[in-house]
Amino acid sequence: MRMAPGVLREALIDVDAIAENVRHLRRLTGVEVIAVVKAEGYGHGAHRAAAAALRGGATRIGVSDIDEALALRRSGIHAPLFAWLHAPGASFVEAVRHDIELGISDIDQLLRAAESAQGDRPAAVHLKIETGLSRNGVAPADWRTVFAEAARLERIGRLRVVGLFSHLSNTSEADDLAALARFEEGVVLAASAGLHPPLRHIAATHAAIALPQTRLNAVRIGIGIYGISPFHDRTSADLGLRPAMTLRGAVSAVRRVPAGTGVSYGYAYRTERDTTLALVPLGYADGVPRQASDRGPVVIGGRRFTVAGRIAMDQFVVDVGDHPVSVGDEVVLFGDPTLGVPAARDWADAADTIDYEIVTRIGARVPRREVGA
Repeated sequence: MRMAPGVLREALIDVDAIAENVRHLRRLTGVEVIAVVKAEGYGHGAHRAAAAALRGGATRIGVSDIDEALALRRSGIHAPLFAWLHAPGASFVEAVRHDIELGISDIDQLLRAAESAQGDRPAAVHLKIETGLSRNGVAPADWRTVFAEAARLERIGRLRVVGLFSHLSNTSEADDLAALARFEEGVVLAASAGLHPPLRHIAATHAAIALPQTRLNAVRIGIGIYGISPFHDRTSADLGLRPAMTLRGAVSAVRRVPAGTGVSYGYAYRTERDTTLALVPLGYADGVPRQASDRGPVVIGGRRFTVAGRIAMDQFVVDVGDHPVSVGDEVVLFGDPTLGVPAARDWADAADTIDYEIVTRIGARVPRREVGA
């Protein structure tokens, strides 16, 4: 397959896959889906991911921080937005003005949220309670104080408590169920303080699929909506999901070289025979991990090859042997493995990381081209 003239590199984003993945996960879990599009939609594009997820049946959009949420509002996303990670001392005024729901992890954040209430518009909050991940969230020792103050602020119209939430470690079923039990203790304590929020959510993709007990009445789905499996022993296809991103580039140079030719920096790879080298214009500046040098897989003309030598900032080389390759030919780094191309997981394995990182790190100079819909 040939790339379009003038295209060096691109990521194809299948928005229909995102919508279908959400639809499938909503049917599977039977509860509200909060679609997580933080970090520019895990590299797929936050607005397009949010729009596709809503089309697939998500009812809320989750992001990490307020700036991400405000960007989505400006781009025309009108659904409920939820942001949970805040800079110390950050103002919540703009968030409240734009109806952004705030994740609250301590008493200071709670009070600042209440101070940001505007007229008859209270600050909408989800109270995060720490259940064992040891990150943010209200510590168990502070539950009574925070719940009592939240209930008071709700009674006087400064706050609207939308949800209680936490996060799981995905360490083991036993660990996650222990965290769920702690969460349920917090829910009971919150109720005794007069808090009865409509949403309770603790499960992300992993637990939403593997532990039905954790689904409660909402789940936060991140990596799953992009069609990537959070399990080491189950593929996307096993889960009924379809990867939404295909990363590809155009062969930009071809040269025939003799045996013993050094390739790329440090000559970490030398040709063993007369062979053909193809140059691919993607590198670690584009998010292709340098750690996958000499290991990352690609497909060219229906054949699978491996990166030859070190991945540079802007390019890498593939030794294609005697396989016919021409300038302009398509090189697929990863996509939907059911179509015969590598998966993001293959690059993750090559780089000793996780596939979440592979898709999320794809750089801004790689154009995203939407397909589907």
